[in-house]
Amino acid sequence: MQRRSVMLGAALGGPTLWLGGCAAMNQVSAEVSTFGDWPANRRGGTYAFERLPSQQQQPELQQQLEAAAAQALEKHGFRPVAGGAEPDVLVQLGARVSRTDRSPWDDPLWWNGGFGRWRGGPWRGPHWHVGASWYYQSPRYDREVALLLRDRSSGRPLYEARASSEGNYGGVEGLLKPLFDAALFDFPAVGVVNPRRVTVPLS
Repeated sequence: MQRRSVMLGAALGGPTLWLGGCAAMNQVSAEVSTFGDWPANRRGGTYAFERLPSQQQQPELQQQLEAAAAQALEKHGFRPVAGGAEPDVLVQLGARVSRTDRSPWDDPLWWNGGFGRWRGGPWRGPHWHVGASWYYQSPRYDREVALLLRDRSSGRPLYEARASSEGNYGGVEGLLKPLFDAALFDFPAVGVVNPRRVTVPLS
């Protein structure tokens, strides 16, 4: 098994890896984890995105990430801060994708074809059969987005959310928004169980 990751900037306190994948049908199912202590009487308020130095080196990619997160934030009462004003909340984003390429040799006892087929019969002993067939399994993509909300005046972290999913395809445009929707699905509540399964519309 071979695992690959593509790095583009920095995530929450570490490297950011760009997102890839494709959702089946018209919805996305994700594993979501949420943490923090968002004040019960506090509304969303205004926000501004905070870019780490490594993220500032790739502004076009970071803008795509922020545009997707902005739509999810708007659903929970957040709005972009007006130019020249101070935001109520600072938002830090991260995303990653890991590609895993499987080999037919990863699990030879369960490989359907080629080397590793066990045969036997009444007139011969069991032996390993060299077959002509070849088995191929498409790569798997593990995708995750992360979001951190901090109080601007104190710098205190208030809410952290992560959403991850996996699939066989490597697109990006259609998955950023639903994954951020999944990450904020329960906002401002935090998870009693982490991670937990959340399903959101693809559109």
